[in-house]
Amino acid sequence: MNRWGYYVTGTALAILFLFPLVWSGWASVRTDSGFGAENYARLFTSANGIRPVHVLNSVIVSAMTVGGTLIVATFAGYAFGRFKFPGRDLLFLLTLAILMVPYATILIALYVLLGWLGLEDSLVGLSIVLIVFQLPFSVFMMRNSFEAVPVELEESARVDGCTSFGALVRIMLPAVRPGLVTVGLFAFLTSWSEFFAPLILLNSTDKFTTVLAVVNMRTASHGSIDYAALEAGVVFMAVPCLVLFAFMQRSYVRGFTSGALKG
Repeated sequence: MNRWGYYVTGTALAILFLFPLVWSGWASVRTDSGFGAENYARLFTSANGIRPVHVLNSVIVSAMTVGGTLIVATFAGYAFGRFKFPGRDLLFLLTLAILMVPYATILIALYVLLGWLGLEDSLVGLSIVLIVFQLPFSVFMMRNSFEAVPVELEESARVDGCTSFGALVRIMLPAVRPGLVTVGLFAFLTSWSEFFAPLILLNSTDKFTTVLAVVNMRTASHGSIDYAALEAGVVFMAVPCLVLFAFMQRSYVRGFTSGALKG
């Protein structure tokens, strides 16, 4: 009886979460004459639709965000998880404290700061902002992932002559691969689908990401909203996320169960 309860609950939750995606997929191919790809054609051929430069901008921002987050979170997580230094716990708590600050409340200040640095209206500036707000969660994940690795593995590498950096590259990184996948996947999902930060930090149309291009298509229609084309845009933005998650779900789940939720 309990097993049936799990099945029923799981099925209900699956339907609840999948319904919006299925509805968007159905609406994106629905036309007045039946079904077809006309909505996608309008999405990419409309004067205010998605252009290749918008997709390229999203790819660039996502790549920089994922790369920057992985590099900083890996070194920070390794330092917090393996080294003892004065103020380590306090610094880690301060890093986590950023999670309590709604980033939307400081985006204007960040916009001014990027202007002082000459990074206003730039993909680099946007990526830096996204990296900063990914780091608390990512550092927490990587620290716990490193702490879950037996110390004996690292000590054996050092006995064989490895430096701390060598042990990190040769021993620790392969051991925390699930955590790296989890951090990278979260960073990609956030940067690829982020709307508010690009809306505030980007001004030029040729710097818009895919999300802003879809929203711009809606607001530029003078009161006549092409919902079918918008649904096509939603599906287009969701496909990379679904594909990545499908390929990486095993490592993603392991990243949470092996060390990401430790402690």
